[in-house]
Amino acid sequence: MNVDVILPCLDEADALPRVIGRLPQGYRAVVVDNGSTDGSADVARAHGALVVTEPRRGFGSACAAGVAAATADYVAFCDADASMDPAELPDLLDRVASGRTDLALGRRVPTSRGAWAPHARFANRVLAVLMRRATGYRLRDLGPMRVMRRDQLVALDLQDRRSGYPLEMVLAAHAAGLRVDESDIGYAQRIGDSKVTGTLRGTVNAVRDMSRLLRAYRSGERRPNAVPGREARPAPATSAPVRDTVAPVEEVRS
Repeated sequence: MNVDVILPCLDEADALPRVIGRLPQGYRAVVVDNGSTDGSADVARAHGALVVTEPRRGFGSACAAGVAAATADYVAFCDADASMDPAELPDLLDRVASGRTDLALGRRVPTSRGAWAPHARFANRVLAVLMRRATGYRLRDLGPMRVMRRDQLVALDLQDRRSGYPLEMVLAAHAAGLRVDESDIGYAQRIGDSKVTGTLRGTVNAVRDMSRLLRAYRSGERRPNAVPGREARPAPATSAPVRDTVAPVEEVRS
C-alpha cells in the first residue's frame, strides 16, 4: 500500500525510534517538527523519516503541514509519543481501502493504568457525546489515530490549526456525506511529557477549541465541501440546537 503516516512532533526524540520502527512495510513516516528543541528532527531523519518543519505552533498546524507534504494515496495520523502502536494501522487502512468506510478512527483502549489521565478521559467522553449528537456517527472516542484517502482529506479543506483539528475532520466528513467509524486500538503510557491532554490546562484549551467548532457547526457556519465519491449533506439546521454540556468559553490564543 501507498501510505504516508503523519506524526506531529514536539520534543519526541526519545519516542520516535520506537514509533518509526513499528511502522509496517510500505508506510512512510512524515514527521512534522513543530518547534522541537531536543533534536527530534535529527532523530527522525536518522531513522528514515521525511521531516517537515512547521514553525507555527499547534496540533492542527502540524497536521496540515503533514498533509501538504504527503503524496501517498492514503494518509494516516498517529501520535509520535509511542502511546499508540503504528503496527495497528493496517486494520484501519483495510477498512478504507476496501470501501467499508471513508474515515477510519482508532478508539483508544488503555493497556495500562495511568495511560489516560482521568481529566482527559472525561473530557473526551463529553466531546464524544456532543460529536454523536451533532453528526449521528456512533463514535465513542475522538482518537488521533486515523486513516483516510488523501484526495478526500484535502477536499475537506480543514482550517483549524489548534487542538480542534481532529474534531473538524469528523465534522467536515459528516458535512461531505462521508462514512466514519471506529475500531479498538491499544493506548499505552506515553514516552515523555504530554503537551496537551496530559495537563489540565492543555485539556481545557482543547475542550475550548472543540466546543467552538461544535457551536459553529450547529449554527451552520461549516459549509459542506465537494468531496470525491460522496454527495455533501446540507448545512446543519439551526432550529433545534443541541444543548451543550460544555460551557461556552472564549477562544484562547496560543
